[in-house]
Amino acid sequence: MERKCLDCGAQLVGRADKKFCDDACRNNYNNRRNSAENSYLRKVNAILKRNRKILETLNPGGKTKVKWRKLVGEGFNFDYITDIYETASGAQYRFCYEYGYLLLENDDVLLVKRKY
Repeated sequence: MERKCLDCGAQLVGRADKKFCDDACRNNYNNRRNSAENSYLRKVNAILKRNRKILETLNPGGKTKVKWRKLVGEGFNFDYITDIYETASGAQYRFCYEYGYLLLENDDVLLVKRKY
């Protein structure tokens, strides 16, 4: 039985369990196979990084209040966070890495930086 490279279709010579003719074909095949998953992860990570950068820029002192509209105007996406911290009183801080926010009344948002 003639065996062919899974990437380029060239005839394989050598070991019985060989699947690719060279490293380039192996890399091409695996990159193509994983591209959909990697594309989604890159998209989500880009959103998280942008959110973090916005929080960092608007909160240079480590704790400040801003209006909700300011975050939205900067391009902040409230659907993407990395962590939620709930206080004993039930308040929920949402974080993008070490920068977080707490939604307050009157469209105010408290920006914080987590100390490690």
